[in-house]
Amino acid sequence: MSQKYEKLKTLLKELFQLDQPELDFGIYRILHARNAEVTQFLDEDLLPQVKQAFAQYHTADKAELDMDTGALEAEVYDHLYSFFRRYYSEGDFLSKRVYKPGVYAIPYEGEEVKLHWANADQYYIKTSEYLRDYAFRLRPEDEANPMRVHFKLADAAEGEHGNVKEQAGKERRFRLAPAPFAAIEDGELVIRFTYKPDPAKQKDLNAEAEAAILALDDPALADWIKALGAQHVRADGTVSENTRLRVHLDRYTARNTFDYFIHKDLGGFLRRELDFYIKNEVMHLDDVESETAPRVEQYLSKIKVIRRIAHKIIDFLAQLEEFQKKLWLKKKFVVETRYCIRLGVIPEEFYPEIAANDAQREEWVRLCAIDEIKGDLATPEYSSPLTVDFLKANPALAIDTRHFDARFTARLLEQLADVASLTDGVLINSENFQALSLIQRTYKSSINTITIDPPYNRQGDGFPYKDNYKHASWLTMMNDRVQLAHQLLATNGALFSNIDENERDSLQAVLDLNFGRENRIEELIWAQNTTHSQSPLYSTNHEYVEVYARDRASAEQAPDLFREPKPGYREMMELINRLNPHYPSIEDVEQAIQELFQQHIAEYKAELQELGLEYNEETKKQDPWRGIYNYCHAEYRDMHGQLVPESEARIRDARLVVWQEADASAPAQKQSPSTRDPEDPNYRFYKPLHPKTGKPCPSPKTGWRWPYSWPTNNRDSFEALDRQGRIAWGDDETKIPRYKRFLHEVETNVAKSFFHDYTDGEKQIAALFGATGLFPTPKPTTLPARFISQTAGRIGVILDFFAGSGTAGHATINLNREDGGRRKFILIEQAGYFDTVLLPRLKKVTFTPEWRDGKPARLPTTEEAERSPRIMKVIRLESYEDTLNNLELKRTEAQQSLLDSPQAQGADGFREQYLLRYMLDVETRGSQSLLNVSAFMDPTAYRLKVKRPGSDESREVNVDLLETFTWLIGLKVDHIAAPRAYSAAFRRDDDPDLPADAPRRLLLDGRLKEDPDGPWWFRTVTGTTPDGRRTLVIWRKRPGGEDPEGIERDNLVLDEWFRKQGYSSKDSEFDLIYVNGDNNLENLKAPDDTWKVRLIEEDFFRLMFEMEGV
Repeated sequence: MSQKYEKLKTLLKELFQLDQPELDFGIYRILHARNAEVTQFLDEDLLPQVKQAFAQYHTADKAELDMDTGALEAEVYDHLYSFFRRYYSEGDFLSKRVYKPGVYAIPYEGEEVKLHWANADQYYIKTSEYLRDYAFRLRPEDEANPMRVHFKLADAAEGEHGNVKEQAGKERRFRLAPAPFAAIEDGELVIRFTYKPDPAKQKDLNAEAEAAILALDDPALADWIKALGAQHVRADGTVSENTRLRVHLDRYTARNTFDYFIHKDLGGFLRRELDFYIKNEVMHLDDVESETAPRVEQYLSKIKVIRRIAHKIIDFLAQLEEFQKKLWLKKKFVVETRYCIRLGVIPEEFYPEIAANDAQREEWVRLCAIDEIKGDLATPEYSSPLTVDFLKANPALAIDTRHFDARFTARLLEQLADVASLTDGVLINSENFQALSLIQRTYKSSINTITIDPPYNRQGDGFPYKDNYKHASWLTMMNDRVQLAHQLLATNGALFSNIDENERDSLQAVLDLNFGRENRIEELIWAQNTTHSQSPLYSTNHEYVEVYARDRASAEQAPDLFREPKPGYREMMELINRLNPHYPSIEDVEQAIQELFQQHIAEYKAELQELGLEYNEETKKQDPWRGIYNYCHAEYRDMHGQLVPESEARIRDARLVVWQEADASAPAQKQSPSTRDPEDPNYRFYKPLHPKTGKPCPSPKTGWRWPYSWPTNNRDSFEALDRQGRIAWGDDETKIPRYKRFLHEVETNVAKSFFHDYTDGEKQIAALFGATGLFPTPKPTTLPARFISQTAGRIGVILDFFAGSGTAGHATINLNREDGGRRKFILIEQAGYFDTVLLPRLKKVTFTPEWRDGKPARLPTTEEAERSPRIMKVIRLESYEDTLNNLELKRTEAQQSLLDSPQAQGADGFREQYLLRYMLDVETRGSQSLLNVSAFMDPTAYRLKVKRPGSDESREVNVDLLETFTWLIGLKVDHIAAPRAYSAAFRRDDDPDLPADAPRRLLLDGRLKEDPDGPWWFRTVTGTTPDGRRTLVIWRKRPGGEDPEGIERDNLVLDEWFRKQGYSSKDSEFDLIYVNGDNNLENLKAPDDTWKVRLIEEDFFRLMFEMEGV
């Protein structure tokens, strides 16, 4: 074979991911199962078709041209190599549309402005499959004894995986685990490593590991050690200077410090590019014009051969890419569901079990320091075990159902009505693209506020990217996620995204692309107390917040949007509400107001001092309360707003009102001539008489804001306002009267685009946990609280899909406590911070709002406890790597027989088409991660091997099918019943009137009996779908399997159970009923019933693989 042929074959093996046949994990494990078949196709079918194709295209002048055939073949191989090599780099196809050497084209369709970047038509995937599961075969060709070696992590701390950032400065290294680090397990050699922060160089650690492994003196491992110590042979047949062990150690420990992509339409892209390549690199019109007809035909033959062979290669590459795209886009299973439920909403019948649970008690001691709660005559103190009275006295403590068995959790959930309304927080431990995809149907067009703090993509923040694609990778990552998030926003919802100067322009471009430039609201400037004295130029002490609305026009029609509570308003109203029942004198009220102001100033000074700042004219301007200091006057008014003398306040049930003197002059702008005409009712330069002196008061220079009087009551006038006591007169006529502006009428301000916030997020975390450095650069709660208060109202829904330490959730809880709102939050985070910071943080602030050195500064008030989150649902999702690692390739005997049949052979035959286009999709059907519907016979036993939270090790877990399906159909859950099991006996109908050979109907022999050990198991979920249909979901075990009589028995039990629940007589209760497994429920409908029955499996499959909107 020619050198160019071998060069092309080596490239194709790399493209087809066959260049490392010994690897045995993830997508490599799947392709390894068909390695021999694909390699045979390359060697014996595909590339030889080049020679055959020339023979097919040759004409009568074949003899004359035979001498050139070898050169033509070599040229075809060279063109095929050049074409595919230009788009492939380090495991990815890059969408660079080559125009000519060094020049690229971008797709442009006549837009005014075109945004394009290198990875615009790809999905951003950061995978860690190398880290989690690395396996290879020392004898890849030997199916009976492949000698599989498996590198596993032991006691591994969690690090960068999925799209999770690794904290800068804490780089971890692989080190061989302590002895015994190697053992034969289930026929494979398992070698264990640790992966923790380590100052040593990985290269040196690999050398140590190689030496230690090859030095093992264990007879049981002798053959393995010998094979590992042999020289590595590369895919091209050359011998490496390294041992096989060292090569795999280097591969395993080479951290994935750059990103991965999956092309959205690789087949379409490569086919378009191939045509462009042929026109620009292969076709030369000058040659066609000057050559003879046979030469031109030969020339065209070359083009046809290139196109034909390239299309087949593209078919296989597209199959690989589409398959991985399918795995990425499929909705992921929920692999864990638990609930954090506040004691105040749990029925007291559960308290004895809770009090007796040591694991829960220990968590409360660790997180909430309940062991330091001292009792008194009114309240019980801490004890071990806890008492029921102690639980009653601390209703803000939240249980975590992970400390309780499944039966307890199920019984508790069954007792809670309207679960969706009680759920104030949803915490999702998942890669954010996957989580956003799963929640689409539930939250589409219903999120009020999205507040995110994405990676800033500056040096040291841990965002991974390919060399020279730093900004393109970041753009791709953000674009996919913003696209999904945009669909979740309500019509008048808004997104707030923090960013700094590094990716500010990129972020604006992505938001413009998804929201439309016309929906850009503002760019906020957040001034911070930071000084970079080493900066060679300016010391940057601000960041940006980009603000976009789903629909700006709708947002402009909502009067409360982009307004924020006036700082100090809440504290002022709390003071007034405390004073009002005692009806103090106005003098005492105004004195109390001044004391409140002085208290705040003292606190503000202390805050400035802690930040290293002085209280001076500059910082006075930044005092958040500066706009409320003028509200220093008070008076009593009745329920109709009429002024009430101080002496009559109690008997008239008057309310205190706080006010300031406001300017009563007209705006300084051109006025209507009528304002200066004394004869006109709209005259504005009148001089009202002072009520005490009776002398005229001067008018403002620009005239009054209102006419003196007006013939109708449809507009304000000076005279009418004075009757209402809304004019603030001076002591005599020398002062221009002013207008009383009431504080309660201006409780919000228009939000400003420039704001100072010196709150230290790190100190907030330290106060909660008693330690620093738990999370890198946390934002303060005051930042998202500002945005939430501007856009979410009191019952809105908030989403943060870069949740980090949980700041947005903490801010939402604070706001709800302040104003009694019932805002809900959804937090999405994948990193280990989810378990170490985010979840503990929210449990802590649910208990009490104030913390110091990791312990409660005080216990919550009754009101604070009542306003705490009632339920926080915590779910974990299957990851992309989990999906890969649960794939199984299966080919039935019938399929193999068809592929081996003579009719299937040959170029373009069925076997070739199957291999190039359909093999992966067909043969992985039924894999656990791709929905094995046969496993739905027992919904409680659907299992996946998944990454263990907080580490890089894997374990097998039960999938929560119930929860997964609830998200897939977007069900707003009202009730989750506890599971119940039943037993039954059966008999055949012995009707004597039936012919002897007639089939006999199956009947229950007696009644269906509730039996905790019975084989028939049912659990129901009720709720409402997004389109408003009342829905009942019935999950059941089908012990009869697929046996016809077993199916008959299972469905008879289902029918009897359904009747027993009374569902068949409640037509108006449900519109839609879901059941797993074929059934006869439709037969139970009365003629006028309207409910419909659907199979869970059908909608589960359809919705799990639905690609709409991604």
